[in-house]
Amino acid sequence: MLTRLRTALAVAMLTVATYAAAVESRGSHPDTYVVVRGDTLWDIAGRFLGKPWLWPEIWQANPQVANPHLIFPGDVLSLAYLDRVAVQPGPREEAPIGAVPLSEIEPFLRDLRVTDTFEQLPYVVGFEDNRLRGSAGQIAYVKGLDAQAGQRFMVLRPTVRYAQPRPFQHLEQDGRTMPLDGVLWSQYVPPTDRNEFLGFELAKVNVGTITRAAGTDGAQVATLHLEDSGHEVRAGDRVVPVEAQAYDLQFFPHPPASVPAQASVLAVAGSGTVGGPRDVIAISAGRVDGVDNGTVFSLWRPGRHVNDRVNGPRTSRMDDQFTGGGSTVALPEEYAAHAMVFRTFDKVSYALVMDGIKPVRVGFQAHHPDAQ
Repeated sequence: MLTRLRTALAVAMLTVATYAAAVESRGSHPDTYVVVRGDTLWDIAGRFLGKPWLWPEIWQANPQVANPHLIFPGDVLSLAYLDRVAVQPGPREEAPIGAVPLSEIEPFLRDLRVTDTFEQLPYVVGFEDNRLRGSAGQIAYVKGLDAQAGQRFMVLRPTVRYAQPRPFQHLEQDGRTMPLDGVLWSQYVPPTDRNEFLGFELAKVNVGTITRAAGTDGAQVATLHLEDSGHEVRAGDRVVPVEAQAYDLQFFPHPPASVPAQASVLAVAGSGTVGGPRDVIAISAGRVDGVDNGTVFSLWRPGRHVNDRVNGPRTSRMDDQFTGGGSTVALPEEYAAHAMVFRTFDKVSYALVMDGIKPVRVGFQAHHPDAQ
C-alpha cells in the first residue's frame, strides 16, 4: 500500500511562468509580512490571497528570495503588488524553513510505481535452506529471469489493484486479489456495474545481485543475493532490473488544464480510507488525462441524499444515501481540502494533501482548485 509521507512543509519549488493568474487579495493586508517559524508560502498565500495554491505570486513579488526552499524566520515579504517596497533578507540566526525533505520524498518516489500488468515479470519461487522468507545476506531463487552474474535487480511486490469507481483491492503475495476484499467500498462510492481498471501498484521490498544465472550447471532458476534489510522477500515477489529513474524533485503548483471527468480519491496513505493535511493520496487521473506534477486539485465530499422527515414518510432508514427517491432530498457537494500531485502514471497519480477544513476520504471528487 501507500507509504505514509509526513513533511514539515506542504509545498515545494515553483515557476511563475506556469500560471499567470491575477491576484485576488483578501481585502486589506499589510505591505510587508515578516516570516515566523512554522510559516509556509502556501499558508501565507492562503491568509492574504485567499487561494493558497497561488503562492507563486508572492515569490514573484519578492525577488530577494532567491530560493523558496530556503526562506528564513525574519525574512520580510512584500505584499504590495503594484508599488513594491524594497526589502532585505532577515537574520540568518535560525535554520531555514525547508521544502519537502529529499530524504523523505525520494524513497517514496523511487519505491512505488503503477503499471498495467506484472504477471509476465520473473518472480521469486524459493529461498536457500528452504526458508519461508528472505532478507539481507540471504539467497532467493528467481524463475523466468534471463540475466548474467553481476547484474543488479529490484524486488517488487504487487500490493493494490486500482479501479474506478470501486477504488482498490488489496493483493495477496502472489498478486491475486484477496477474497471479498473491496466489499466495504459500498460506503464510499455509488453502486455501479462498471469498474474501470486503472493499474496495479508495485512496491519495492529489496534489491540484490545475480550470483548465478539460470542454466548454469543445469539450474532452472537464477540465484539472487539479497542486499536490503528493510523488508523481507516472499515467494511470488516480482523482479525487475535496477535502473536510473528520472522523477521530479521540485514541484510547480498550477491548476489543471482540464479536470478529468469523475476524478476521485482512490486511497489514503497509511489509513487507507481517511486522511488530512500532509497525507498522501492516490487520485484516479494521470498522464492520459493531462495531469502532471504540480497539478493542484480541490477535493470535495460528494453530495448525498437524506430522508425528508418533515414531508416524507417516517422511516428508520439510514441517511446519507448515494441514490434518491421520492422522499429524499439531494445535498450539495462539500469542500474538504486542496492536494498537489507529485507523481504521475498513465491513469493514477499520487498527491500530497496541502490544507483542508475536514478529513479527506476515499471517493471524494477532485475538482479545479477554484471550484466553488
